[in-house]
Parts: sequence; C-alpha cells; structure tokens
Amino acid sequence: MNRSSLFNRRGFLKKSTLATMAGMLGTKIAFADRLPTGYLPLAFQEPNPMLTKNKDLIVLNDKPWNVEPPAHLLDDAITPADKMFIRNNGLIPESIDVANWKLTINGESVKAAKTYSLSDLKKKFKTYTYQLVLECAGNGRAGYAPQTAGNQWSDGAVSCAEWTGVRLKDILADVGLKEDAVYIGYYGKDLHISQDPTKPVISRGVPIKKALEDETLVAWAMNGKDIPLTHGHPLRLVIGGWPASASGKWLHTIAIRNKVHDGAKMTGKSYKVPIDPVQPGVDPPENQFKIIESMPVKSLITFPKTGATVDLGQSISLRGHAWAGDRAVKTMQVSFDFGSTWQPCKLQNPKNRLAWQQWTAELKLPQKGYYEIWARAVDDAGVSQPMVMPQWNPEGYCNNACHRIAVKVV
Repeated sequence: MNRSSLFNRRGFLKKSTLATMAGMLGTKIAFADRLPTGYLPLAFQEPNPMLTKNKDLIVLNDKPWNVEPPAHLLDDAITPADKMFIRNNGLIPESIDVANWKLTINGESVKAAKTYSLSDLKKKFKTYTYQLVLECAGNGRAGYAPQTAGNQWSDGAVSCAEWTGVRLKDILADVGLKEDAVYIGYYGKDLHISQDPTKPVISRGVPIKKALEDETLVAWAMNGKDIPLTHGHPLRLVIGGWPASASGKWLHTIAIRNKVHDGAKMTGKSYKVPIDPVQPGVDPPENQFKIIESMPVKSLITFPKTGATVDLGQSISLRGHAWAGDRAVKTMQVSFDFGSTWQPCKLQNPKNRLAWQQWTAELKLPQKGYYEIWARAVDDAGVSQPMVMPQWNPEGYCNNACHRIAVKVV
C-alpha cells in the first residue's frame, strides 16, 4: 500500500481509503473524521500490531545487542531483568573477575586519585536503594518521519528497576574534588565491536551537579540481586531521568573533569539534538547541536495490549506508567477519539524521585468499531506530550509522542 496514495493534497485520508480500511478491519473506524492530518492508523502501519503474535523481546541488533520488549511486557511496577531493554554500544566483557574488580576515581579535578574494591564500596559507604527510570535517548525513533539512522526503537526502550549501591556524591566527598570540577566521565570494560582493545566503545557523562544528586548511584544490585551481566555486572553507574547512555555498564573508572567530558559518544552528534528547530530532513552542522540532558515527559499503556477485542458496553481497564526526566508527572489523560477529547486518569505518586508513576483509567467505548486509545502525560512544569510527533531531529532522539494501542469493539 503506497502511503502517498492514501491521502489527498491536504494530508487527509481519502474517503475511498477509509472505506477500504474498514473493509480490511471488518469494522468501521470510530471517529475517523477526527484523524490527525497525515496520520495512518496503527492497524495499517508496519508491522501490523493488530496481527502481531510475538510476546517475546524484539532483537533490533545482535552485534552489539540492542533488544526491546513490546509495551505490554512492561506492565510490572518494577521492571524485571527478563523484560528490560538492552542497549549496548560494544561487546559484553568476556570475563568478569568480581573478587579483583576495582573502581578508580581520577581526572583533572580530583585532589588525589583513589581506587576502591567492591568490598571497600560496600563497607565504607552507606547503601541506598532507588527505583530509577532508564530510557534510551533513541526510544521511539521508529516514529519519526522521515526515518532517521540508528536502531529503530519502538516504545519499549525504557525501564524502572530497583537499584542498590552507594551514592556517587559520597564517593566523591571521600576522594575530594577541586573547585574547577564541571563534569564526570565514565569508563567501562565493554569491548569495541571490532574487538580492537585500543578502540573506545562509549565513555559518556553528566555535569557535576547531576553527578552529585542523591539518586545518582554506583550500583551492584538490581531488584535485590546482583546486576545481570547484560546490564553491567558487577558494577554500573545509574543516573535516572537522563539518557540511559549516561549510566555506564561494567564500570571501572570515573574521571572528574574540568571541562565537558570528551569521551567516545560525547563528541560529534551522538546523543545531541539541534539547538533550534529544523525542518524534517535537515541536518545542521555539529556546532548547532546541544547535549541531551533531562528526558522529556512520556507515558506508556501497558494493559491491555494492542489488538484487544472487547464487547460493546464492556468497560476497559487501562493501566500504564508515566515519567518526565528530572521532573514529575502532574496529570495523565487518555483519548479514544484521536485526541479530540481527553479523560483524566488516576495517577500515583512516584516511589521516589526519578521513578516512574503508575496510572489507571476506566473507559467505555460508545459504539462498535475500530478505536485507538492514546495516552498523554503532562509534567509539573505544564509540558505535555505531543500527540503524533515532536520536533524532528536528524538523530531520531527523544520522541515522546503519545503512546497508543489499537482495539476493536464488537
């Protein structure tokens, strides 16, 4: 089906197209007259979610591993390891020597470099546990048009696990910082895809202010157990609310810098967006980009899964999660008429700062037909999710458009 043939010159679906779609679905599209301009219903996007039977994780790439769950697998309040997305830039370390694992704090802005064993970290510092949202900056990349380069994540590259470790701020207080400290940069033991040990994989970081937040952890446990190897065993940095690429796996060194960290994936256009809005398809020069910091407000519908069928008059119990980077979510809404009207949801408070928030809603759809249920969160600064697509960017980052599921009423 040629997408351009489906729409008239103003971007509206042609009546003949709507009739054809209704025939393919075996039912009419409820509120079809309210479809946003240029929007193709979920049931006719690829892959067709109304026909998808796969309940397992979706492998986007295996060298390195990039894997995501469909949204309905993220229904748990605390994301279990077997349902957590995997975003690697290099190869998982081939051997881990936990007994001799060391963490070194060095860099231009430490008074004297210092090294800790895992045992040192556990004995010397107070242990903390936080639920923290980690979201790939490219989550939702598949929703951008025109398509951008990179792994075509759908909506599942996000998690909220329970992390246990020590606060980075306590380690840095023990080491001692100079007044000129402005950034941190991490180094892990992952291996470049070429297996050349001299080639860097990824070495990102955050400003010192973010590094010194209470919730920034050097963690050894996830959900009460040792961190799985895939997710950074035996030690990783966990920085909630910012791109998950800032939370370095297989952590062995943190450098305290007197400048913005310039490690691998901190330069060029990696994890950056244009400073000013650009037309779709335009790729400005590097000096017109800024580093992504706090992730934008976003939400997911985790139950029911897309493709559900309900009887007319039957109430639909919806649930999901919402999060907003460094901020909190203030209100949550759902729509079944393509955003023409919105219904408030019941929204819980987060377990702690930088954790996601659970929401629920009850819907009764008014007539038989095909529906899309859209979810929209608004953060405590009044910033709302865009309905279909946010400002386009050439790297395909930070797509926080409304998540939606397709259902039929029969």
